[in-house]
Amino acid sequence: MPNPQLSDTTAHQMPNPESHEALTRLLARRELEITAARRMSEVFSQQIKLQDLLEQSLHIALDVVNAENGSVLLADTDHHTLVFYHSIGEKPVPPGTAVPWHEGIAGTVFKTGIPEVVPDAQADHRHFKKVDEATGAVTHDMITIPLKRWEGDPIGVIQVMNKRGGGFLGQDDLAILTIISALAAAAIEHTRLVEDAKLAEVATLMGDIAHDIKNLLMPIVCGTEILQTEINELQNYLPKSELKRATASRELCDEVIAMLKDDANRIHDRVAEIAGAVKDLSTPLDFSPCEVGWIVSNVFRSLGILAQEKHVRLLTENLELLPLIVADQRRLYTAFFNLINNAIPEVPPGGSITVYGHPPTSEEAIVVSVIDTGGGMPPEVRDRLFTKRSISTKPGGTGLGTKIVKDVVEAHGGAIWVESELGAGTKIHIRLPRSAGESDHS
Repeated sequence: MPNPQLSDTTAHQMPNPESHEALTRLLARRELEITAARRMSEVFSQQIKLQDLLEQSLHIALDVVNAENGSVLLADTDHHTLVFYHSIGEKPVPPGTAVPWHEGIAGTVFKTGIPEVVPDAQADHRHFKKVDEATGAVTHDMITIPLKRWEGDPIGVIQVMNKRGGGFLGQDDLAILTIISALAAAAIEHTRLVEDAKLAEVATLMGDIAHDIKNLLMPIVCGTEILQTEINELQNYLPKSELKRATASRELCDEVIAMLKDDANRIHDRVAEIAGAVKDLSTPLDFSPCEVGWIVSNVFRSLGILAQEKHVRLLTENLELLPLIVADQRRLYTAFFNLINNAIPEVPPGGSITVYGHPPTSEEAIVVSVIDTGGGMPPEVRDRLFTKRSISTKPGGTGLGTKIVKDVVEAHGGAIWVESELGAGTKIHIRLPRSAGESDHS
């Protein structure tokens, strides 16, 4: 007869296959979590830029959970969008692509702060299919997790898609990604604080430089006045036989002196803005009726000599068809100056830059295009232009020129966009409201 006590003891000692499998899976997950935390810590110790931080964090996420594709989207609070900052996969999403932050699974996760595990994205009505359609990719299974520290509001989301090997992304993967997300968010906030501190130092330095520039401008302004007087007196002493021959030279001198005076005054005004911004006294827009054609002609006068040296033609077309708009004339000058000044070095000798006024089709806005016959831009530069991720491809360039243009246009409630392909030139389009204070909703 079997001993009941012995049977019970033996049963307790027998291994439970299900428990063993669960324990093995838990240990494997813990190992992956430790691996993820270690690799993220190594990234943080490198003192890298924000862009590099995002790229490496996403690479780690895909490696650890064995997924094919992934993206990091950060919130743009000015436009209420989630912007693709980095994407990995066979068909990555172009950087700078923006989606409304209230749409799609990414929008849901961003708003609620709660991660989502979606085994079949195509069957989920919230899936933002426009991104798949634009890239040609197909999203199957997906995890979307808020990019935030353990406490606090999300600053974006991380999306990981398509488990390798035919499986599905699940709760174990979510646990690992939660650690990566929290560590990445903390690092992003730290990086931003460091960048803000650097900007504060730059602002202080710019205030000092602005003060010096204002002082250095005074001899230039005074010198042009003296030069004009000297030229006038020399003209009076010339014999009549030489006056006719000297007329062309005199006209050129007058034009150059006038250009120096105007540009010196513009530099003075811009420096005053810098000094004001350092003191948190940003100059408000000075709205008044203005003519875009007149502004462009003044830009051409300032850049005419540079364009001639580069053998680049500066042209206008249809600007006389544009109606008056209510805008800050000085700021628009700055915007067009930067666009045309940036384009001149990119145009080969014999090429042209044309400022084209589109025939008005609306009572609310005008559209102006700056069109050059240069070499065009590669997609990675074009897609970042006029975004917060804009970069300069010129030696010693800062990318500030395009930021200034974007800020001026948006301050007027307008919009700016670009068309460009390598070998096919560049077209930059600007839409400006005809009346001050009208926002652009197109």
